[in-house]
Amino acid sequence: MSQNLHPKKRVVVGMSGGVDSSVTAWLLKQQGYEVIGLFMKNWEDDDDSEYCSTRQDWLDAASVADVVGVDIEAVNFAAEYKDRVFADFLREYSAGRTPNPDVLCNAEIKFKAFLDHAMTLGADHIATGHYARVRSAPAGSGERFELLKAFDHTKDQSYFLHRLNQAQLSRTLFPLGEIPKTEVRRIALEIGLPNATKKDSTGICFIGERPFREFLNRYLPTKPGPIVTEKGKKIGTHHGLSFYTLGQRKGLGIGGVKGHQQADGTGPVWYVARKDIPGNTLYVVEGHDHPWLLSSQLNAGQISWVAGEAPVEGPYAAKTRYRQADAVCSLSASTPEGFSLIFSEPQWAVTPGQSAVLYDGDICLGGGIIT
Repeated sequence: MSQNLHPKKRVVVGMSGGVDSSVTAWLLKQQGYEVIGLFMKNWEDDDDSEYCSTRQDWLDAASVADVVGVDIEAVNFAAEYKDRVFADFLREYSAGRTPNPDVLCNAEIKFKAFLDHAMTLGADHIATGHYARVRSAPAGSGERFELLKAFDHTKDQSYFLHRLNQAQLSRTLFPLGEIPKTEVRRIALEIGLPNATKKDSTGICFIGERPFREFLNRYLPTKPGPIVTEKGKKIGTHHGLSFYTLGQRKGLGIGGVKGHQQADGTGPVWYVARKDIPGNTLYVVEGHDHPWLLSSQLNAGQISWVAGEAPVEGPYAAKTRYRQADAVCSLSASTPEGFSLIFSEPQWAVTPGQSAVLYDGDICLGGGIIT
């Protein structure tokens, strides 16, 4: 039975066809909101390929809207996505860095283009199926909005949302931030959602499950060069520096290099440790804990603080990649252009192009792009 807690408040929910956004729509309707579903089409270069699930996702979203009892419309943001997210993605890879397009997609599409569209529909709020929380706190004469980790830390997605600003957070609801994923699945089954057992999507939205190098090959030229050990010995050939990331160990094509085999005939495990862009050389090292793979500090640029201003310098925690445990660090040299983090324990494979995100307990403060 619906409790009319929010009479006439209109929420536009980003419905992707997945279970998380579906349960989000149902929960908000239960709370008495007027809910409208919006399905975002962000990619259309290869709709017909086996890897692009847009058509099925739309059918799933429409079926869910029918069960939940809400209107849904599809909106095409493919042009904005190509312009604001994909172009940046290719630029970064061309420069030898490893970008995180999900971070940019949230800032530019889901909480900008989508938010703008929702406002034209008369929305008071937007909502998504992200695992995170928003909290308002008094600040001076008004209020400040904080971005918090989800209660279910195993599913927390605040890392991907760290570029959201005060205006965006003030309009955003994250109903799943308060409940564990197991409960989301349980609700979906209980209310008979047609996608209750659909598996979660993984990977970058426009790549899906396809082989990554094969996808990048369509947009970036291959430029082969040497794969070299720390001692300067050439042990292989790479396809182009764009196709490799720091810490990568699969797909290097150098297993069992002559002179490096162990007694049982197997080779050592090689990891990408450095890229020499001017020299088009890929450096690899043996072993997970090689000193070249460990960093005690990093610098970041293109910064974005949730509060609209930098936190005071001092001790915090940070993530340099999603799914990483918070690492104790100290924020220093913070300017409008960038900041430095110094870690208590060396961090593994800190990768230029990825996001360094700063936390104060459960509060996500923002972050920047590792340079």
